[in-house]
Amino acid sequence: MRPTLRLLEDELIQRILAEARELLWKLGVEIHNRGVLSLLSDHGATVDAEKWNVRIPGGLIDKALGTVPRSFKLFDVLGNETHHFRGDNVYFTPGSTALNLLDGETGELRKPTTADYVQYVKLASGLKHIASQSTAFIPGDVDAGISDSYRLYLSLLYGEKPVVTGAFTIEAFEIMKDLQLAVRGSVEALRAKPLTIFSCCPTAPIKWSDVTSQNLVDCARWAIPVELISMPLTGFMAPVTLVGSLIQQTAENLSGVVISQLVRPGAPILYGGSPAIFDVRFETTPMGAVETMMLDCANSEIGKRLGMPTQGYIALSDAKQLDAQAGLETGIGATLAGLSGINSISGPGMLDFESCQSLEKLVVDNEICGMTYRLLQGIEPREDFPALPIFEEMQREKHLLIADHTRRHLREEITFPGPVISRANRARWAEEGKVPLRERARKEAGRIIAAYKPSRLPDEAKAELTRLMGREASRHGMDALPARDE
Repeated sequence: MRPTLRLLEDELIQRILAEARELLWKLGVEIHNRGVLSLLSDHGATVDAEKWNVRIPGGLIDKALGTVPRSFKLFDVLGNETHHFRGDNVYFTPGSTALNLLDGETGELRKPTTADYVQYVKLASGLKHIASQSTAFIPGDVDAGISDSYRLYLSLLYGEKPVVTGAFTIEAFEIMKDLQLAVRGSVEALRAKPLTIFSCCPTAPIKWSDVTSQNLVDCARWAIPVELISMPLTGFMAPVTLVGSLIQQTAENLSGVVISQLVRPGAPILYGGSPAIFDVRFETTPMGAVETMMLDCANSEIGKRLGMPTQGYIALSDAKQLDAQAGLETGIGATLAGLSGINSISGPGMLDFESCQSLEKLVVDNEICGMTYRLLQGIEPREDFPALPIFEEMQREKHLLIADHTRRHLREEITFPGPVISRANRARWAEEGKVPLRERARKEAGRIIAAYKPSRLPDEAKAELTRLMGREASRHGMDALPARDE
């Protein structure tokens, strides 16, 4: 039996959905994109162009929910299936778009570089329980105008795993789409085997900017999957109650579903979000707060009730270092997300209110993800009935270390973590130098990076990626791309 978690009763979900639909019809959604306003007006929405306001009727919502996919797949650069977003399938991906990197040697925050990003991709390639890459942090050694596409370029050049990414400008989408075409070879191949997921983020409360709504449209046109990242802040830019915040999040996500499905019925979507409470004491948005985690899990319940695969920003921490707080918040988040069946869990590696990535934390979080997967397997009998012969053997031999039953089931029953997790007794730990967690994680990250094998993407595709990225860099005034530490 797979263990599960539920936070909302069926009746409460229905009331939240009803209230969200009423908001979209009576209050409307603010959309700062003329093309999207026209699209919605043409399909029966009531549009006040001067106020950028769109009131969406229930029939339009129902029509969109009738065409949105109940599941979809994701594929690596070689075309192999890696994800099937359906049911309670769970996949972990690193948190993304951090401004800072926690230096593994000094323990200090600093701005990342191209070399750091290459190291990150090599590390992510070797982490068993991290199913995809994300464009995890922003290298500071390139022009800001290409920061989105450059991260995707490095991810596709060095890694084979699919990528969770996004564009912060309308213009960036074109080159990011072309980079994917360079890998797949054709429009038809990219549509058949999606390579990325783009984050599309409404603005609280119930608003879409020109950029994010256009990204949503462009992704739908090209059948590139999106994750809707609604970001209510309880008590600040959303009601302070969790139910009130969920109503707002539902309204924002439903508006995104309508836009996407009007552009291309059947365009793949993850119903997701990055909600947070607002801590009035420090004026911060703690992602490691249990209420934030509850919002993520409950939002997924609502998405699943609508028949959609889901996403959540969870399994991360607001700690500033790789410490007990980082483990506490990440571990609880990963566990709750897994039990809730959130299909795409974004967060591992992240610290400091989504502003910092840590390669060492990513290594530790990979172990947390592994523990979560074991939990989700539940407890099942494995030749345990009848029990008498096993216990007779133990009574006779005084142990079961080399019993046939032990040898058959040890590896599938017991999860053995890597060296970053210390299970030695104190005497052995002392003999081995009393190595602290951060140092164990730094050493393991180095080992995985050293064992990296270059992506098997064909050389001609790699050359085309570099040509496209070089052309884009030149367009933004750069003479050359930064040197990469191979």
